[in-house]
Amino acid sequence: MDGAHVILRVWLPDRPGALGQVASRIGSVRGDIAGVEVVDRGDGIAIDEVALLLPGLELVPMLVREVEQVDGVSVEEVRAVERLGDPRLDALAAAHRLGECRSPDELDRELVHLSRRELRAEWAALVGPPARATAGDAPPPAELDALVAGIAASAAVRDGAADPPDLAVGRLAHAGATLLVGRSDHPFRPRDRAQLAALARLGDTLGRLLSRVTVA
Repeated sequence: MDGAHVILRVWLPDRPGALGQVASRIGSVRGDIAGVEVVDRGDGIAIDEVALLLPGLELVPMLVREVEQVDGVSVEEVRAVERLGDPRLDALAAAHRLGECRSPDELDRELVHLSRRELRAEWAALVGPPARATAGDAPPPAELDALVAGIAASAAVRDGAADPPDLAVGRLAHAGATLLVGRSDHPFRPRDRAQLAALARLGDTLGRLLSRVTVA
C-alpha cells in the first residue's frame, strides 16, 4: 500500500477510551494505524507514539487538527519516516550490527551512529579514554569533556534522576566511557533513556570481548 509513513507523538489523558478516540480521529483522515507504543506515563497523562500510514503528507495538518479535537489531547511531534519498523526487530538488528564489528574503533563508530539514529538525535558522542567517536553535529571535544565532567560531578545526573531534557546519557562502566546523545526538537523520555542505557551496556560488553580477542 502506497502512502506516507508517519510517527505521531501525542499527550493524552491516561483514561480508558482516550486512545480509542485518537484512533477514531486518525481514521477520519484515512490514516491506518500500524502500532502504538507508550513513551511515558504519569500524573494522569500518557505520552504515546502512534505509527501510521497516511495517503499523503499533505494530510498532516488535518491530522493534527483532528487529533487535537479530542478533549485533553495535544500533539507533541509529527515526523515522516522511511518505514514503520517493529521496535523489537529493530533492537535485534541493532544488536547484530554491533556484534558484527571487528575492532574497538569500528564498534565505537557503529555505537554512536546507531545511538543517533535510534533516538532520532542531532548528534551522538562517545567520550572517555581512550576512545572518542562522534556522529552528526556534535559539540567540539572540549565541550564534550566539560559535559562529562559536569555529569560526573552531579549525583542526580550521574544516576539518571535529573538528566537535562535535551541530553541523554549512557555509561560504559568497563570502558570508563560516556555515551552522550543530544537533540533540541523534543525532550528525551524515560523510554529513550532506557534505550540508550541498553545500547551503552551492549557496547560495553562487546568492547570487553573485543579487547580480549585483541590482546590474545
